[in-house]
Amino acid sequence: MLVLINLSSLTLFISILTCNHGSHIQAHSNFIYAGCSQDKYQPNSPYETNLNSLLSSIVSSSSLTLYNFFAIGNATTETPPDSAAYGLYQCRGDLKSRDCSTCIAGLISEIALLCPYTNGASLQLDGCFVRYEKTDFLGKLDDGLRYKKCSVSGGDGGGEFMRRRDDVLADLQGAVGFRVSATGAVEGYAQCLGDLAAADCSACLAEAVMKVKSLCGAAAAGDVFLAQCYVRYWESGYYDSSSEGLDGIRTLDFWLGFRVFNYALHPILTINLILD
Repeated sequence: MLVLINLSSLTLFISILTCNHGSHIQAHSNFIYAGCSQDKYQPNSPYETNLNSLLSSIVSSSSLTLYNFFAIGNATTETPPDSAAYGLYQCRGDLKSRDCSTCIAGLISEIALLCPYTNGASLQLDGCFVRYEKTDFLGKLDDGLRYKKCSVSGGDGGGEFMRRRDDVLADLQGAVGFRVSATGAVEGYAQCLGDLAAADCSACLAEAVMKVKSLCGAAAAGDVFLAQCYVRYWESGYYDSSSEGLDGIRTLDFWLGFRVFNYALHPILTINLILD
């Protein structure tokens, strides 16, 4: 079934759910979400030229460093003032440069499919993140919720699970950059964007931890992605290593279709999709 939605001035966030919740931390190609602006640019426009240059710079830089940001066309009088492109990328803190580059290149290659001709997009895989916009968002604080997912099942062990879960989340809240934590049967990791100051990172992670607790309750696994940081936790043994990566999702979901599982509107539209 094809789902068509037309909402002006809102951002469409599409969350594709595979049959299980996620994969081991070593995975980096599993799809998390894509957010596409409703405004589009014209093909062969000055903005498209700058955007292509931006995306090319992101791919090249990802083989050298796990985080970088770019502004293309904002310091020249030769192009219209509204044609500048701003963007950044980040890879998960435990990835090697080779894996970061592979993750980013794969993600960039899907933009035309996921967000064709859109002025802005945010795309998140397990291992990497890319965002670009027509307006300058670089360095501006944003703790808006982008994506959340909670397991249907609750954690085993009742109060013991909750205590260990809260210990892991408390440890992750103190991260500066990227941190992995484990206590007993509960594991997790968290990360802030590379340009956040330590105090801003702490504030962002505190908000993410608060949201994952309130939204997921006693769930065995929970993910909360804010605009500039994320927190993920799970009970050991919950994840299944057979999750599909981006290629599998593209083949199954986008070409075979999908059915709507759940949605909520305000102030952004979030749609969770699951394979029939």
